[in-house]
Amino acid sequence: MVDLNPVEKLIVKSMQELGATKEDSLKTADDIAKKCSRPKSMVTNALVMLSQKGIIKRVAREKAAGYYITQSIQV
Repeated sequence: MVDLNPVEKLIVKSMQELGATKEDSLKTADDIAKKCSRPKSMVTNALVMLSQKGIIKRVAREKAAGYYITQSIQV
């Protein structure tokens, strides 16, 4: 079990609610920030940490990077 801080838990929960659970349903940091009502900078920092922990995956795209959950986690 990976330990997540409260912001990371909120991000994962928001991503689950947005349906960002597969590579073909990517969500941007803007999408996630709007969903969880947090500043984009806070969301971006949390996404970097979640990516390093292997919970989400970042996919570089032409305009904005997309993110999706790679591990099933209960939050």
